[in-house]
Amino acid sequence: MAHDVVIAGGGFAGANAARELERILPRQSARLILVNDVNFLLYTPLLPEAAAGTLEPRHVVTPLRDLLRRTYLRMGAVSGHDPAARTVTLTTHDGEVEELRYDQLLVAFGSVSRSLPVPGLDRHAIGFKSLADAIWLRNHIVETLEEANATEDPARRDALLSYVFVGGGYAGLEALAELQDFAADAIQRYPRARLHGMRWTLVEATSRVLPEIDAGLAEYACGELRGRGMDIRLDTTLDRVEIDRVELSTGEAIPARTVVWTAGVIAHPSLRSMRLPLDERGRVTVDDHLAVTGLDGVFAAGDGAAVPSPDGGLCPPTAQHAIRQARVAARNMAANLGVGRPRAFAYRSRGSFVNLGRWKAVASVPGGVTLSGFPAWWAARTYHVSQIPGPARRLRAVVDWTVGLPFRRDTAEVGSIGHPRPLGDELYERGGSHRPLG
Repeated sequence: MAHDVVIAGGGFAGANAARELERILPRQSARLILVNDVNFLLYTPLLPEAAAGTLEPRHVVTPLRDLLRRTYLRMGAVSGHDPAARTVTLTTHDGEVEELRYDQLLVAFGSVSRSLPVPGLDRHAIGFKSLADAIWLRNHIVETLEEANATEDPARRDALLSYVFVGGGYAGLEALAELQDFAADAIQRYPRARLHGMRWTLVEATSRVLPEIDAGLAEYACGELRGRGMDIRLDTTLDRVEIDRVELSTGEAIPARTVVWTAGVIAHPSLRSMRLPLDERGRVTVDDHLAVTGLDGVFAAGDGAAVPSPDGGLCPPTAQHAIRQARVAARNMAANLGVGRPRAFAYRSRGSFVNLGRWKAVASVPGGVTLSGFPAWWAARTYHVSQIPGPARRLRAVVDWTVGLPFRRDTAEVGSIGHPRPLGDELYERGGSHRPLG
């Protein structure tokens, strides 16, 4: 009789666990079911480049069906868990609810942007966690350039051409650097906006950026961004966000129509409904085998799991850790089914890369070696090409980068793609004489 293995979440942890299980489990020994809200895996480290137009957005996602050969993919969300009955509740996109039985369960929900009770933040700021966020932000920047070039009001133009990023971690610096690079190229097509100039500001609550890497590399990154005219505010927080300005803890108000919130992530809130042991930050508590504390046959990996690090403390929420955790969890789930032996998670970070745009980056690689500038940029590109799932996506990323070298970036908005207007609206806009039926 085949065993039921359910994987909740199709990000780096969930997708790689499914791939590993397909590889090590005999074909007829288990029924693999992966539940995810979308049918693709997003390669999040390249999200800033997708937003900035360096990469085609479709080329930073890989369809899960291209990665998985015999895993049964279910679209929806795991919205409940009964440990005693060993079932999870699946809610589909159509609102239908059903119970999935499991012999082994992997919880890999991932994370969401962390929010804080800053007045106006939820209404006037945008996160930077998904492909939708990236595409929206790219379109929004193009719209601000268009409006700034058209308006006769200097104050409005000032707010339109001011961009505030909050959070000095990996995501914040890479998003800031890539999008400023994109905007600096795009603004050449807008003479009035170019004459006025743009203002890019990074707000960081602590005394330094990039706390995860060497202090010297962090200083290099700050120097590089400041050299491009960006304003980096350390030991500063937001007090209030309004539609056309932000108020800082220093008492200063900055006119800005764009606020990007990248101040960290938290475990997915859906974990609270899963009847699992959670730590004070809402992450599932696991041992060094990725097994959930006190539950038989239940494992957790990725950003939503509090995984002990071999170096002490807990693993950071990075893609490289999620992938390795997934493989260990998959092997231990297979061991519970009688295939192979269990093993402990013993992965140590192999380095980190922070892309700063304009052929610049900072990197920390094994052996204590640090790189900056073009060598770091080349090392980052090489590493990411090696990690993108699937040879087709790797080739497409290389082609995008290569073809983009001699050309300016495309400034066309793509937000309306996939959201067609009713046919009647199009007829009226074009001056059609026929009224729509009904």
